[in-house]
Amino acid sequence: MAELDSVIHQPIRLKIMAALNACPDGEFIDFVALKAIVGATDGNLGAHLGTLKTAGHVAIEKDFVGKKPRTRIQLTRQGRRGFAVYVEQLRSILDGTSP
Repeated sequence: MAELDSVIHQPIRLKIMAALNACPDGEFIDFVALKAIVGATDGNLGAHLGTLKTAGHVAIEKDFVGKKPRTRIQLTRQGRRGFAVYVEQLRSILDGTSP
């Protein structure tokens, strides 16, 4: 069996990936909404998003709404594929079908 992706496997990053995967392809989640879903602090979420971005799993857009800064996050194609592989590996472990 291949190793589980250690970048995704960390609990908060797994929650981030699951939340983003629930969005239709190409849609973003606002940083504030993602923070509420994951239950992380600003700094903690930012650090985990940085790790996911470095790994190529997420794309981050920063802009302004009026004068207020906004950060939005989405899964990349690589991130969506990586999450699907991760979930399939977990399923095979749970089903007892992993080598």
